[in-house]
Amino acid sequence: MKGIVFTEFLEMVESEFGLETVDNIIEKSNLPSEGIYTSVATYEFNEMVALITQLSKEVDLPAGDLIYAFGLYLFSSLKNAHPEVIQSYRNPIGLLYSIEDHIHVHVKKLYPEAELPTFKILDKTDNSISMIYSSSRGLYRLAHGLIEKAFEHFNGKADITYELLKEDGTEVKFDVVQHG
Repeated sequence: MKGIVFTEFLEMVESEFGLETVDNIIEKSNLPSEGIYTSVATYEFNEMVALITQLSKEVDLPAGDLIYAFGLYLFSSLKNAHPEVIQSYRNPIGLLYSIEDHIHVHVKKLYPEAELPTFKILDKTDNSISMIYSSSRGLYRLAHGLIEKAFEHFNGKADITYELLKEDGTEVKFDVVQHG
């Protein structure tokens, strides 16, 4: 997993729960990297699992809720780091429709060894989209947060529902309907 995900995660933890919490989760997670991350390096996904698990214990919130909160946080970070990617879209449905063919292509150019989820579009209208998220990592709650923030970015609102097609969250169907 790319280091930028780790650095952004730890920044979110610091801003939401304080530096002491960051130190505690790093210390208690037994990380091969010792919690020292650079945005361009690649680290084991298990380190992220350990950090999220430890944060969940530390702040007494479900891991899924923390992953979702991180998705909300990460959208703003990515938007600020790569504004040119989002500027080419006029609405959130268009942005979601282009994740696979445009956004992830751009990400792969920046981070060639990044392991990205796939999004298979099932159906799209002017105000709705259905797609299947697939990832061995099962971070669909992260995707949920990113999707929600995309609508916020375009001053829109949406009903976002998801259905686990595989119990471990590695394949999830998202239905998104824009309103307002």
